[in-house]
Amino acid sequence: MYIYPADIMLPDFSRVDGTKWATVACDQYTSEPEYWLGVKERVGDAPSAYKLILPEVWLDESAARIPTVHAAMDTYIASDWLIEHKACGIYLERRLSGGKIRRGIVAAVDLEDYDYSVGSTSAIRATEKTVVERIPPRLEVRRDAALELPHILLLVDDVEDKILGPLAGRAADAYDFALDGTAGAVRGAFIAEAEFAAINAAIDEAVKSRGSKNAPIVFAVGDGNHSLATAKAAYEEIKAKIGAEAAASHPARYALCELGNLHDASLEFEPIYRIVETSDPCDLVEKFRALAESTCGDAAAQSFTVITEGKSEVITVAKPALTLAVGTLQKFLDEYTAEHPDTVTDYIHGEDTLCRLAEKKGCVGFLFNGIEKSELFPAVENDGALPRKTFSMGHAADKRYYVECRKIK
Repeated sequence: MYIYPADIMLPDFSRVDGTKWATVACDQYTSEPEYWLGVKERVGDAPSAYKLILPEVWLDESAARIPTVHAAMDTYIASDWLIEHKACGIYLERRLSGGKIRRGIVAAVDLEDYDYSVGSTSAIRATEKTVVERIPPRLEVRRDAALELPHILLLVDDVEDKILGPLAGRAADAYDFALDGTAGAVRGAFIAEAEFAAINAAIDEAVKSRGSKNAPIVFAVGDGNHSLATAKAAYEEIKAKIGAEAAASHPARYALCELGNLHDASLEFEPIYRIVETSDPCDLVEKFRALAESTCGDAAAQSFTVITEGKSEVITVAKPALTLAVGTLQKFLDEYTAEHPDTVTDYIHGEDTLCRLAEKKGCVGFLFNGIEKSELFPAVENDGALPRKTFSMGHAADKRYYVECRKIK
């Protein structure tokens, strides 16, 4: 099996306000404490997922805040606010801020099928490099937590829409309510345990239809990779403590996730460009031009518009070694920065912004074609985890909201 039914806990929405309950992923608005203070004020004394998470804007206050979060979890489990729905999944439709609908399945995945280490060939694979230094503070939150709330979004390469398509049109018997602000709305329908066989068969068909020559990816982590890595690290701690045999049936072996289709029309990949500030822009451009001329790989040609002080030129890497343009560029910038410590790279959304910033003295901007959806799985299979900031997949308001939860101890 690829995904599993879970004992999903939901609020009793006849008594709990769904709009106050649902809370955006904790790794959003990390530079805007006022956003989270606004959530706190809006929620007030009402039951809310907000009280069961630690917004990462306050991650440096973990020691003081984590006990309160864990205590709230225990209180909510003991209360009659939450109802546990045994061995099920949820088909959800999320109306995004722009009006498009993102479809998904909330279910469990086996953490034995996931490995975030470099060079992993696991069935569930990170699309971008996992920064292991980011795991310990997040592990402090999950360690000893009674509940998990998922903001992990996994992607499956299902061109023919055979996994989610058959689930469309269901009555929203799990939940149906508006989200706060401009974040849209969410509706969910229960998936019975007996339906998972057909869903997993459709996933298997989608994987096999790709005909991958390398170790195939079943699911690529589209969002929440460090959350999934934290779940994996917590499970490995438990396994080391109680032994593999006992850990095999421990609830922390699994993680609740949302599974979405890579080809869903609501998912839009936007490139994230590079702006580089350096003491010698001419040297950087010359070195990149030399790289373009000397690289001899077997990937398709890649072109870059290089802008500095209002002037631009196109540099083409005719025979790149890496599948994606962003991979070729980031590898070059990492190596150049290692030799020139005064060089600083920033990550920019939007061509107009990039061009404006590249007019500044000492700056070099790089424009390039973004990743196509059809390139994602082959690129990860061929090159490994993609460079950081390879692409953007939606605005903060469109990220996953916590609605469901599950006991993990």
